[in-house]
Amino acid sequence: MPAPDEKRTPGLAAALLPVVVLVGLLASSVALFGDGSSSGPNQIALLLAAGVAIVVGLRLGYRWKELEGGIVHGISLSMAAILILLVVGSLIGTWILSGVVPTMIYYGLQILSPAIFYAAACIICSLVSLATGSSWTTASTIGIALVGIAAAQDLSLGLTAGAIISGAYFGDKMSPLSDTTNLAPAMAGTDLFTHIRHMLWTTTPSLVIALIGFAIAGWIGPSTTERPDLHVVLDALSSSFEIGPHLLLPAALVLLLVVKRMPAFPALMIGALVGGLFAVVFQQRAVLTFVGENDLPRLVALLKGFWIALFDGFKLESGNAALDDLLSRGGMSSMLNTIWLILSAMTFGAVMETTGMLSKIAASILAAVRGTGTLIAATLGTALGMNVIASDQYIAIVLPGRMFRAEYARRGLHPKNLSRALEDAGTLTSALVPWNTCGAFMAQTLGVATFTYLPFCFFNLVNPLVSATYGFTGFTIERSKPGDGDEPEPAAQPRRSS
Repeated sequence: MPAPDEKRTPGLAAALLPVVVLVGLLASSVALFGDGSSSGPNQIALLLAAGVAIVVGLRLGYRWKELEGGIVHGISLSMAAILILLVVGSLIGTWILSGVVPTMIYYGLQILSPAIFYAAACIICSLVSLATGSSWTTASTIGIALVGIAAAQDLSLGLTAGAIISGAYFGDKMSPLSDTTNLAPAMAGTDLFTHIRHMLWTTTPSLVIALIGFAIAGWIGPSTTERPDLHVVLDALSSSFEIGPHLLLPAALVLLLVVKRMPAFPALMIGALVGGLFAVVFQQRAVLTFVGENDLPRLVALLKGFWIALFDGFKLESGNAALDDLLSRGGMSSMLNTIWLILSAMTFGAVMETTGMLSKIAASILAAVRGTGTLIAATLGTALGMNVIASDQYIAIVLPGRMFRAEYARRGLHPKNLSRALEDAGTLTSALVPWNTCGAFMAQTLGVATFTYLPFCFFNLVNPLVSATYGFTGFTIERSKPGDGDEPEPAAQPRRSS
């Protein structure tokens, strides 16, 4: 063992050992438990792999207090995401109880035909996310309604979630209001709008390819004729809830608050509370049926229903099994399993970072770089790897940004090439990893498992490939000029909106 306070730099084999163990455990988890792997087995896999990383760290000379401090710090980085998850659970519960989500589904069923549904869902989410700068807000508002519409029309939930996430991450990536869009140029050493303009070269063709894919999926999917049982779903909605355009006001309010740059947590909390008030005012019959306690005074029963929706969600009993399953959701309690997954993932990532094993893996990747193409590919691969290992998209942008910035400058490459690559992989692949904060959030919010929607996130999958192709061909890869990146303009204040 090293002398006290003497720490060794991990070798590549030692650094990779916890990663190999994690991959093996996660593969076993999926093989044994299938879609249920994220409800406990994956968390155990992450904690066991963290245990292996801790043993390696102790052998390298780190003390337990140092490792414990790193774990606490790593978990603290995820607290903003955890708070947002909890309030999103409340928002889903009150928005269903108040008729906001049922109204969106009711009107959407009459407007969005199966032939155009997937492409339209992607475009709608792109516009909302571009306006708000938040993929999480988009998924937790418009996204849950689109999933409901898809379920009612018997469309693929995997394709639907893929379209929602593709659109949401397009807007998140390109909006000047987005935290990651501000963070990437700050890490690379360029200014915000130079970064956004440069991303257009990879993002625009990627979105076009994604939309073509969604359009083909809609064309070859179910018949475009109206389903004969669609009226049954519409009747069940209208008999269980009051339906009307005024019930869309809470959703409009949340989008307005986010566009006005209110942080995500208070904006969503206001949306949840306003949704509850709408339930008390406009959905009294539904609330009283939900509470089911006839001996309570009317006002007390209404407030109790509001309260239950905040912490435990809503349960519908309309007699339509599909609709009951779709709209029995929400509440802070519904997010606790996802929070457990995030805590486990951040524990593993924090130990890997504290012991220097993440840096060693990234440095080994950099040692293999030979030209511009391999440098861009290494940046993309490292950002993806950080999303897998560290389980957080911010680390996937910050760590590669810090590591590769000097190498881009040494090779005379404009820093906007680095900032673009960081977003092309760091931002976009985060939702594709089940134990990443973004992947866990999307799966829980949309009610679709990560591995179910992953093959259909066409935009998120195509964009890194386009970026790598540009790197190897040299297309749009710009050289730096004197002064480039020396004094970048300050980016707008980032906020945890994801």
